[in-house]
Amino acid sequence: MKAGALIRPWWLAVLVLTAVPAAAATIEVTIDRLVFSPATIEAKVGDTIEWVNKDVVAHTATVKGGWEVTIAPKKSASLTLKAPGAVDYFCRFHPNMRGHVNVTP
Repeated sequence: MKAGALIRPWWLAVLVLTAVPAAAATIEVTIDRLVFSPATIEAKVGDTIEWVNKDVVAHTATVKGGWEVTIAPKKSASLTLKAPGAVDYFCRFHPNMRGHVNVTP
């Protein structure tokens, strides 16, 4: 057997450490003057969306037939993404407020 054919313990540690998935991210969406910003976000399963409401009225992030998050005035609320897919969401109180999330595995 050639000397280079053996896997050294330190090399195995490097392989294991580089195979660890990245930590989940928190993606902030600001609500200000009846607008979600950014309106479109890219996320991964396990990431959390945090909506920060700067308005003086309550809002929701609502997906028809899916989830709904209520965001109180001057507060924040969050949701951890559990499945891949693309979803459109809106505010139930202000239907002209719209957002989109692309969730990858």
